[in-house]
Amino acid sequence: MAANRKLLAVAVVCAAAVIGVTGCSSDGGDKDPFEGMSADKIASKASKASKDAGSYRMKGRMKQKGEESDIEFAVAESGDCKGTMGSPKMGRAEFLSVGKFTYSKGDDKFWESKGGSSTAELLKGRWVKTPAEGDKAVCNPDDMFSNKNLKKLKRKDDAEVDGKKAAVLTRKKGGETTTFYVAMEGKPYFLKVVNKGTEAGTVSFSDYGKTVDVKAPPAKDVVDPDKLSSGS
Repeated sequence: MAANRKLLAVAVVCAAAVIGVTGCSSDGGDKDPFEGMSADKIASKASKASKDAGSYRMKGRMKQKGEESDIEFAVAESGDCKGTMGSPKMGRAEFLSVGKFTYSKGDDKFWESKGGSSTAELLKGRWVKTPAEGDKAVCNPDDMFSNKNLKKLKRKDDAEVDGKKAAVLTRKKGGETTTFYVAMEGKPYFLKVVNKGTEAGTVSFSDYGKTVDVKAPPAKDVVDPDKLSSGS
């Protein structure tokens, strides 16, 4: 069942697609820490600060092909990560990325949508272990906070995100409008990204630099993916 190999990657890629982002501190108070900077420069600083934090948490909801999915991840400084994603139609699944392997465990509806009732019965309460794609970590901050697409932005009026003052940057491309919220106090981390258009969604970021513990599941709870194709 080759589709399982990319489940975690798909979840992370979906989030990266929605936010569109594939060293410094502010003085606080009412002073604008980005005074005189272009919107592109502010985004570049946010990209670097967020990536340099090493660890973070993200939570959001996105819509693709008419289906809304919730997603939540915690990423460790090592690049290991854990999270959940799901929707009423596809069911819900947990994901782990540890070292060179990824693990996925879904509810009955999730596995039924991937391989039918027999697959759901085989994998009930179990984790599927698959090799990570290539040598790159699935939850790579270089991908999540890449600034290669953060160009031709415009700065709008400042706003607040969970009580934190944020600079608001927007980008329009075709029928898509993406809005980035960048912290104006402390380090200029991305706080939230909202995309409006065909692939609408919102992703919020928090707990930058905080410890995230990710461990592989016990071997007794892991299914050899080769059994999926043999049906044993």
